Amino acid sequence: MTAGAKAARVVFSGIQPTGVPQLGNYLGTIKNWVRLQDELDTQRFYSIVDLHALTVPRNPKRLRQETMEMAAALISCGVDPEKSVLFRQSTVPQHSQLHWVLGTITPVGWLNRMTQWKSKLQQQHQNEELPDQQQLNVHSSAAQGLLTGLFTYPVLMASDVLLYKATHIPVGEDQVQHIELARDISIHFNKTFKTRMFPLPEYMLTATKRVMSLRDPQKKMSKSDPNKQSRITLSDSDDEIARKIRKAPTDSIGGISYDPKGRPGVSNLISIYAAVRGVENEDAAKEMQAMSNKEMKEMVAQAVIDEIAPIRQRMTEVLGDQDHLESLLRQGEEKARETADRNWREIARCIGLPY
Repeated sequence: MTAGAKAARVVFSGIQPTGVPQLGNYLGTIKNWVRLQDELDTQRFYSIVDLHALTVPRNPKRLRQETMEMAAALISCGVDPEKSVLFRQSTVPQHSQLHWVLGTITPVGWLNRMTQWKSKLQQQHQNEELPDQQQLNVHSSAAQGLLTGLFTYPVLMASDVLLYKATHIPVGEDQVQHIELARDISIHFNKTFKTRMFPLPEYMLTATKRVMSLRDPQKKMSKSDPNKQSRITLSDSDDEIARKIRKAPTDSIGGISYDPKGRPGVSNLISIYAAVRGVENEDAAKEMQAMSNKEMKEMVAQAVIDEIAPIRQRMTEVLGDQDHLESLLRQGEEKARETADRNWREIARCIGLPY
């Protein structure tokens, strides 16, 4: 479906340019993007949200490199530029324009309730005693060093969604609060300007809710973890994947069973296997129930290797032709700007700005 066509559903989703994705990104987000491409009468906008990346200090050269690596990874995983609009957020200036407009009608109290800026602030001050998230607010002394971009980026996220009049947003559990904010802003805008400009976006929870760290199964797998053994990336070799899974903590209980609270390490490996193979966690556990931990880890490692090896090879090919990759992104950006410009003109007309 072309960018200018009307669709029953409009899907928007974004991913930060963190370079080569780790397994949690792939299973929790990217694989779902690919699956959604099979749905008819659906327009898809997939954005590499490089403006969001600026909420933490980034080396400019590294940011550009990691943006291209993410683009190559998305295409290698199956995001098809012919089926979806794939683009870099910063190349569509209407994102920032709408961000400002929505910021003028969004109460500080709404942003104060957001939990992610609080958790980010706590991460930045790990060696200091900060109030817990229930007590931490924008007026706390601990928040006086809070940067405006980090505090208001949920409004930019809302602008990402509403700019394309998106109806459905595939997200993980940790982003549900931001989609609820986007819904509140949509309602508030429509009521303030007596319009039906924006639909109410609905969130779509991914089947694989979270992939946990291979070193601490109580924590989410993340590229920000200083321990590289905690995660598998899509560029890892077969041997690296097998070694990381082999060293993952389990327990001394006999047999294999799925029990996230009682057996977090074992359950994390089961959920990874299930997500890769496309089966339910309980069915994967039954398949493994008579195995030893060693046998189970070997089975999980082989499943992950089978999934990642073709992606890794394709990524090498895509990154080997930077001009073609840039061309694919520019084509997507032209389509995104076409829709964004049309919708921005409607918004500007509605609020009294030139259009």
